[in-house]
Amino acid sequence: MATSQAQAVQSDQPVLSVQNLTTSFNVDGEWKPVVRNVSFSVAPGETVAIVGESGSGKSVTSLSIMRLLQPDSSRIEGRIMLSGRDLLSLPEHEMRKVRGNDVAMIFQEPMTSLNPLFTIGDQISEALLCHKDMSAAQAKAETIRLLEKVRIPSAASRFDEYPHRFSGGMRQRVMIAMALASKPKLLIADEPTTALDVTIQGQILDLIKMLQDEEGTSVLFITHDMGVVAEIADRTVVMYRGEQVETGATADIFHRGKHPYTRALLSAVPVLGSMEKYQRPLRFPVVNAATGESDVPVEVPDTVAKGRPILEVKGLTKRFDIHSGLFGRLSGRVHAVEDVSFDLFAGETLSLVGESGCGKSTTGRAIMRLIEPDAGSVTVEGRDLLALDRREMREMRKSVQMIFQDPFASLNPRMTVGQAIAEPYLEHKMGTSKEAKEVVADMLGKVGLTPDMASRYPHEFSGGQRQRICIARALALQPKVIVADESVSALDVSIKAQVINLMLDLQQSLNLAFLFISHDMAVVERVSHRVAVMYLGEIVEIGPRFSVFGNPQHDYTKKLMAAVPVPDPDRRREKRMGASDELKSPIRPVDYLTKTREYRAVSPGHLVAV
Repeated sequence: MATSQAQAVQSDQPVLSVQNLTTSFNVDGEWKPVVRNVSFSVAPGETVAIVGESGSGKSVTSLSIMRLLQPDSSRIEGRIMLSGRDLLSLPEHEMRKVRGNDVAMIFQEPMTSLNPLFTIGDQISEALLCHKDMSAAQAKAETIRLLEKVRIPSAASRFDEYPHRFSGGMRQRVMIAMALASKPKLLIADEPTTALDVTIQGQILDLIKMLQDEEGTSVLFITHDMGVVAEIADRTVVMYRGEQVETGATADIFHRGKHPYTRALLSAVPVLGSMEKYQRPLRFPVVNAATGESDVPVEVPDTVAKGRPILEVKGLTKRFDIHSGLFGRLSGRVHAVEDVSFDLFAGETLSLVGESGCGKSTTGRAIMRLIEPDAGSVTVEGRDLLALDRREMREMRKSVQMIFQDPFASLNPRMTVGQAIAEPYLEHKMGTSKEAKEVVADMLGKVGLTPDMASRYPHEFSGGQRQRICIARALALQPKVIVADESVSALDVSIKAQVINLMLDLQQSLNLAFLFISHDMAVVERVSHRVAVMYLGEIVEIGPRFSVFGNPQHDYTKKLMAAVPVPDPDRRREKRMGASDELKSPIRPVDYLTKTREYRAVSPGHLVAV
């Protein structure tokens, strides 16, 4: 539906009307409200976004609408009207008819929503057979039609495949097909693109827009990504600490936002192309959420050391064997990393960018020898890591540390954070227990936490604080190089800004070299000195950040940049992606011979594959 049409229907009876919604949880026998007096409506064919950070109450709001909270430990008050019916007054058996039929929901992580024991086709057909009067054959035909509609290639042949055979983007499309099976009046999308690569995210957003145009479905879109909000939402509800602080047309929210928290959210969003006049990485402006005031973004002083690189990677190659058949015959290989070479200097940030499956994380793990490379050399301060024995490699790991994407999975839940930070220090016999306590206090202070937090456990911290703890643990060994593998991709926008500022400050004070692995092009542009773009295991473009972003040469680099959501409502409903192609398969036959990749120089230090 065109924008003017969407605005025209807003005067009709809303599909969804939420009035004074208050949701409380029973904590130690006492009811504690986590969402307070939230009111909004969604008109036919309209998209309303609820935006806010983790803990703002936006997901609890959506679960309250669907009545998916535990009834014995939660209490929902107010009115939730769906096409004139009050959902809070319906008995559970009536509510089951509403879910999936009148209202459908897409969750953030499709793999937790899909049953791994059933085929994709069976799971979508089940939704049809539950809510529609049709035979199994009719349900199968409709399922294939839905899969084609959400752009699943060769839909008929993939009906009998299991979820693990699909990529993340394809699984999310399956979830959309399942949600749309009964042609619901309202689609609730709870962070449906947060975990996806930028090009796949673009395809999913375009798909939701297209299906909304065709079906006239109303959409309640829940996210913390202001770029996504700008592109897809007619109206926006901003939530902060369980309360609705601002509501209005998306363009008004972006251009004339009144609440300090709204302005704080917007100013923390990195915008692709905003670094044209800066040669070096730029700190994010620190914003006061209570007042909306922010400081001036500061360019990070240049501490990049000239001379010999601290990390030299030459011809790094990693392939994974694929065995099939009764006797496990070698049938092919995944060419995960293919002849990758680059240098990294002290005080420099080199970013590896690309979609899932391009080989960037495998490159980081191969450098750390968490997986053993098949060929090439990795030299740190003149020593080849691949030639070291186990004891020597253990010693060398003091110089090269890694920060992982999920800080909760990286920390032992049974250890206090003080023990977690001290453990590598003591394991490497760098000092006594007393000295370790002093190091823990110092490291916690360096990452913006307090020494008394050392006695707490990981579950007592927020996601952003846990990532700071992982950074503190990495710094305890005084490394020269840190491999940061998607270290901020799961964080809310303002927490992401704080963690990146911390990394930039530490780089300047400690002269750290960062290998920053990410798919977030806007963040990469902000923090990098140089950028290497990876595609199918190879580096296809590498050069200074201002050169690669200002003058991209490779088609894949251009595609990555074109897919980045821009926080500008004037671009709303603009179709950005063409065909819904995903990254090609890196699987090759056993006898496949790789060609030596050649590069041409675009400008000093800027090379592109030919």
